[in-house]
Amino acid sequence: MTTVHEPTAPTTAADLSVWPASTAEPPHGDLAVGGVPLAEIADRFGTPVYVLDEAEVRDRCRTYLDAFPDAEVLYAAKAFLCRAMAHWVDEEGLGLDVCSAGELELAVTTGFPAERIVLHGNAKSPRDLEAALRLGVGRIVIDSPAEIARLAAAVGPDGHQKVMVRVVPGISAGGHDKIRTGTEDQKFGLSISDGYAQHAITRILDQPQLELTGLHCHLGSQITSVKPYLVAVRRLVGLMSRLYEQHGLVLPELDLGGGHGIAYRPGEEALDLTALARKVRAELADACATAGLPVPRLIIEPGRAIAGPAGIAVYRVLAVKHTGEHVFVAVDGGMSDNPRPALYGVRYAPRLIGRHSTAEHARVTVVGRHCEAGDVLAADAELPADTRPGDLLAVPVAGAYHLSMASGYNLVGRPPVVAVRDGLARLLVRRESLEDIRSRDVGL
Repeated sequence: MTTVHEPTAPTTAADLSVWPASTAEPPHGDLAVGGVPLAEIADRFGTPVYVLDEAEVRDRCRTYLDAFPDAEVLYAAKAFLCRAMAHWVDEEGLGLDVCSAGELELAVTTGFPAERIVLHGNAKSPRDLEAALRLGVGRIVIDSPAEIARLAAAVGPDGHQKVMVRVVPGISAGGHDKIRTGTEDQKFGLSISDGYAQHAITRILDQPQLELTGLHCHLGSQITSVKPYLVAVRRLVGLMSRLYEQHGLVLPELDLGGGHGIAYRPGEEALDLTALARKVRAELADACATAGLPVPRLIIEPGRAIAGPAGIAVYRVLAVKHTGEHVFVAVDGGMSDNPRPALYGVRYAPRLIGRHSTAEHARVTVVGRHCEAGDVLAADAELPADTRPGDLLAVPVAGAYHLSMASGYNLVGRPPVVAVRDGLARLLVRRESLEDIRSRDVGL
């Protein structure tokens, strides 16, 4: 099915709704984030460059803790992880949700407490499990029956590991087919409806070294409605009730995952976090009362909603090309640092920075530098008609699933990450150099 999108409205001085709260617009046309002009960052660190507003990350962590005071909030590392991000999240009191030995090792070697980390993933490698057990990860989410025996053997007869089970509640939710993970027809979890989840739980209970602490589900990404989470609560509590009847088992934890939708462009819908917290708590209390069960501790895993709005990508325009009725504005990055438009058709609202333009806005397509026709960063974007080579474009809401999904396509190297706060900019992750690329290639 083809989705028809209305063209974006011109970005005005007052329209900074999807930018970090610290964003300011001086009269000369530049934007400053965290007290630092973005053009200054581009000049100092080169382009493309990713800018991360530390205060925005921390504020969003606190917002979640305020909304869910009795829940455990885990930051989903897959959205974006670096040492600084792990440190900020730790200091703000969140736990961490990781899905590989790489994410886990980076966090723990930064000083993140391993007992506040949850490891999940549909195909955990022996290295993933070894790292989790060696470092003392808090919980491991079992995603398939094969993991049960493998994990029990790795733990050993005298060991102990807390585990959860990822179940499939049979709910379709999310902004795109490729990011809907709560349905029966995808690779994650164990189905409630066909009995596989119950069977796996029975097997776990036969392994004394594995302590089952709760159920886990993840419905998808970019969910903007509260309703799917309420349906999930009912279905998971229904399974908990059956487990109590069958095994006398009372599970103390219920993990609803993340997937909380955010606005990428002004006017787009986002998930109402206050409504989510209020309605999920009420639904959970009511469902447990009906089932005669104590209310389990809720766990949620926001990633995009914390990192996404805190990030900005800054590119330099390399070429402007008129082809028929189309205007293509080519920049020095693209699908190697942000594959989401190519994967999911995501739409952004780029903005000219670094100079003031009085030209009328024109509809353009902002494209990347890669050898793919699908290397489009922003279709139907509105930019000044005098946009020219050498100009700077800033793309807001770039903190999640950009660099964490970056590739080495065309060997252009991944961009650096710069943190801003209180008028200061500092490098968090350096630019991938040609020497980095050469040094990995060891054979002839």
